Amino acid sequence: MGETVKKIVRTIKVDLDKCNGCRACEIACAAFHAKPRYSSFNPARSRIRMVIDERNDEWVAIRSTDYTKSGCEGRRVYTINGKEYSECSFCGSICPTRDLFKEPDSGLPLICDMCEDEKEPLCVQICSRGALTYEEKEVEVEAEVVKPAEMEIGLQSLVEKYGLQKLADTFARMSPKG
Repeated sequence: MGETVKKIVRTIKVDLDKCNGCRACEIACAAFHAKPRYSSFNPARSRIRMVIDERNDEWVAIRSTDYTKSGCEGRRVYTINGKEYSECSFCGSICPTRDLFKEPDSGLPLICDMCEDEKEPLCVQICSRGALTYEEKEVEVEAEVVKPAEMEIGLQSLVEKYGLQKLADTFARMSPKG
C-alpha cells in the first residue's frame, strides 16, 4: 500500500422528504454559471437538475458528476417507501444515453464545480426547505502518482528531436510582442 494524503471531499446531500420540486436550485445554478454571471436563467445550463416524474410523485435533485463515454447497461428499479424509482433517477453521470448535464449549444458536459469560490454552493443557499445540505469531510486517500501530462510528453519529444534552444527560440518567435 502506498503513501496516503488527506483530502477535502465536498458533497451535496439531498433529503427527498423535504424536496417539493420547486426547481429554485436549478435557477440559482444556471444564473451563477451564466456568462456574464447572473445575466440569464436557463435551467438547461444548470449543474443540478430536478428529475421529475409526477405520475410516480418523484422529485429528485441530481447534481452532475463525471462524464462517461458510454451509457450504463443496467436499468434497475428501486422501491422506496412503496414508490418505484429508476436507476437513472439517482445518477449524476453525464452520458450519451440522456441529455441531462450537457451544454445546450455545444453539447459539452456541465460538471458541478460547487460554485467555485463561494462559501457554499448557491443551490444549497437558495433551498428554502433545507432539502440540500453541503458537507466537507477530510478523508485519507492514497497519494496519486504524478504522471507526465500529454503536453509534457509532447514537449519532451520535441526537445529530444530539435533541442531545447531551438524549441525556446520557436516559443519566443510565436509569443505575442508587447
